This record gives sequence, structure tokens and C-alpha cells, in this order.
Amino acid sequence: MIKAIIVDDEPLAHQVILHHLESYSDIKVVSQHFSAKDALYQLAKSTIDVVFLDINMPELSGLELIQSLANPPQIIIVSAYEEYALAGYELNVTDYLLKPVSAQRLQQAINKVRERISQTPKSKTITLKVDREKRKLSLDTIEYIEAYGNYVKVHQEDQTILATTTLKQILEQLLSSFTQIHKSYIVNNSRVIAVTNEHVELDTGDKIKIGKSFKEHSKVLL
Repeated sequence: MIKAIIVDDEPLAHQVILHHLESYSDIKVVSQHFSAKDALYQLAKSTIDVVFLDINMPELSGLELIQSLANPPQIIIVSAYEEYALAGYELNVTDYLLKPVSAQRLQQAINKVRERISQTPKSKTITLKVDREKRKLSLDTIEYIEAYGNYVKVHQEDQTILATTTLKQILEQLLSSFTQIHKSYIVNNSRVIAVTNEHVELDTGDKIKIGKSFKEHSKVLL
């Protein structure tokens, strides 16, 4: 799942982007922000794959936001002005869209995002707190992750580990290599061998129930 945020001081701009994104089952808008300063907090606390970003905003501009980030995610600039395009591309933005944004033009930008993601090496490990100590786990060994109160059960090939974290927190570290299919379950995409309307089947034989509000997420697994 590609996690996105929208940063624009115009409510109508949010509505247009959200409307176009409804047809993309692999993109989830996790938050919307009406100022660049507000977006900084979200970018600092969680892993975001792509930002739909306006340029002209009060207090902090879109370009200034990009420059303030040590390791910015992919940026799609959405602006009414052409003159910032060169500056945007010098900051390695993924694409530059002019308002009003058409569905066709947005699709081209999304394809660029997907291409960059496919070319980006993914982290093969995750560090979790287990029994009061930090432990590094190989992502390849994880079959699925289950919510367990203020903990999670990490089901691996040869063991199940109880880690001190929440499902929401761990999902933010996993990027697009894992998908949440239920309020209580995250599955390793590479382990999925079958998907029905009711459950996801893993290569271990485990069948994980799909939550009603997560059915769109499961469609991109195969």
C-alpha cells in the first residue's frame, strides 16, 4: 500500500485529488494538511511514500517544506503556477501537476511514483522491542502480524514473538511490503497465495480474515 498525504491550503484542491484517487486501490491518503507546517509533524512521526504538495502557502511554502526534509518522500507538486517547475525538479520531485488536475495527468504521476518505489531497495529487517530488549527481525521470515492489546504477535516461520508496539506503529515501518487487511491483522504480501472476499490465504496454509473496511486493500495483493 502506498501511503500518501495531501498538503494544500485550498479545500477544493483536496477534494479534487481525493476524487481522482478513489480509483486507486493501492494508494491510501493517511492525512490531509492545510499548511506545510502542519505536514511537517506528520512527516516526522510516520513513514509517507508520496506527498501531493502545493507551492504557495502561508508561513512555509511547499518548496521550503521539501528543503527542510533531510530525506523527503516522493513529491508530486500540484500548483496553479508554471514558474516553480524548474525549482521543483531541481529538488528531485517526482512530477509537477498544474491545477486543475486531470485524471489522465494524475495517472501519469502515479505511474512515476510506482516506478520509483519498484526501483527503491526495501529494508530487509525491522527492529522491535521484545522482552525489554531491542531485537532485529528479518522481514522475509514474517508471515503475518496480529494485534494483541498494546502488543503485537509477530508470526514467523519458526516462532511467534510478542513485541511491545501497536499494529498502527509497526505498519508505519513496513512501507508497502506488508498490507493491513483487518483491524487486527497485517500480512506479508509475498506470503499471499490466494485472496477471496472473506480471507487471505498464506503459503503456510493460514487463512486470515479480511475486514469489511479493508477489502479494497486486499485487491492489490495478487
